Amino acid sequence: MTLRYGLIGSGMMGQEHIRNIHLLGGCEVTAIADPDEGMRAMSVETAGNGAKGFTNHKDLLSADLCDVLMIISPNDTHHQIMLDVMDSGKPILCEKPLCTTAEHCRDLVAKAEGRAAPIWVAMEYRYMPPMQRLLDEMAQGRIGTPRMMSIREHRFPFLPKIGDWNRFNARTGGTLTEKCCHFWDLMRFTLQSDPIRVYASGSMDVNHVNETYGGRKPDIIDNAYVTIDFANGTRGMLDLCMFSEGAWWQEKICVTGDTARIEAKVPGPRRFSPDGKERDAQVVMSVRETKEVHVEVVDVPNEVLEAGDHHGSTYFQHQKFRDLVLAGEGEPEVTLRDGLWSVIVGEAAEKSAKTGQAYEVSL
Repeated sequence: MTLRYGLIGSGMMGQEHIRNIHLLGGCEVTAIADPDEGMRAMSVETAGNGAKGFTNHKDLLSADLCDVLMIISPNDTHHQIMLDVMDSGKPILCEKPLCTTAEHCRDLVAKAEGRAAPIWVAMEYRYMPPMQRLLDEMAQGRIGTPRMMSIREHRFPFLPKIGDWNRFNARTGGTLTEKCCHFWDLMRFTLQSDPIRVYASGSMDVNHVNETYGGRKPDIIDNAYVTIDFANGTRGMLDLCMFSEGAWWQEKICVTGDTARIEAKVPGPRRFSPDGKERDAQVVMSVRETKEVHVEVVDVPNEVLEAGDHHGSTYFQHQKFRDLVLAGEGEPEVTLRDGLWSVIVGEAAEKSAKTGQAYEVSL
């Protein structure tokens, strides 16, 4: 049996998904919906095998050419598209963030009650090899009881997108939702607790300050510090800078327990490497009264690394999703509730950055 995928949205991330689906075996992209003619044509060509292109998702649904649906369209379109596709009864993988507002996310969670087919929210950072190794070491009790978690991301600015949709809070949910939803999910998943309080300090200081699009100025944050208190007494912190092109370590993810500290280091994209090659990730363990120990990270095949900019995590996520679909039973590893939580935190952080106030959060 060949598992047939239908993609709604086919931009930069859509291309990455298509390349990774090709690597899975027994899977193919058979239908692609995108209103932009150029991106639609490019994605149909990338998919190959006679994939059909559609200008909108409703025509794709009517054609009934796929077994699985993926939503990879701009953030502000997720809510309505999800409402339309959930009635299909097909398994769904929805790109992050689930929606741009917590209200819309809650709407989807309510609508999904009693639905048999799984809905998986794409949080591929969970599946980055250095993060997986960090989680493995923690599961073995190597750091004792986790107490603190910090994530430092120093990276390049938002890339150009069709229609410049990712330059505006109204369409993205804001930087602290659009991309940082990954980090709120990682913190909650790693610390095994729900957030209760969020405080952020951030602004737009460097990127896009002299740009205009149709007479509108961008309003997305390009740097921030965010702290989160969790129900179990742990706390997390994000250090974000989006004008750090070329930083060797794009992300440093550190969890400190009562006996040791472990840090996963995720390199930036190969386009910033002097030789244009992938950089090796690292995991470092620091135990009290001992020296640092460098822990080996699982080697990732070159074809998987070359399929996207996420160090193989998109592929590993797709493996898990495919296996769930083929099994015909079980729960997604990243649920609608997980997607809701990450937007709740991002929304609170955006509000906090504007007002200077801390906010309590809950479902």
